[in-house]
Amino acid sequence: MDLADYLAALPEQRRLRLMELITEIKRLYPDAQESLLYSMPTYQWQQGWVAVANQKAYVSLYTCSAEHLLQFQQKHPGIKCGKGCINFKDKDPLPLQDLQQVIISAMTAS
Repeated sequence: MDLADYLAALPEQRRLRLMELITEIKRLYPDAQESLLYSMPTYQWQQGWVAVANQKAYVSLYTCSAEHLLQFQQKHPGIKCGKGCINFKDKDPLPLQDLQQVIISAMTAS
């Protein structure tokens, strides 16, 4: 399976949301290595990484640590966050500008 197959299998709304996240990651890190690590689109750059995935009730942005999410959580307390991920329900906004900080923090982690 490749990224195109992964995305093609998703419902349209989820595919569009994941594509927004992927586009932002690639815009910030055009040289990031793309893979399907653990069956999730994953982007690695130097020592850092982020991944995105479709789940049963939401789409997620994964990072390697909860510390990357702190500022985002303060600005968006209504969006559920896990230990190292943000879970966007279909009704949640996708605040790409605020997600830039999360992506940059995770990608530059050492």
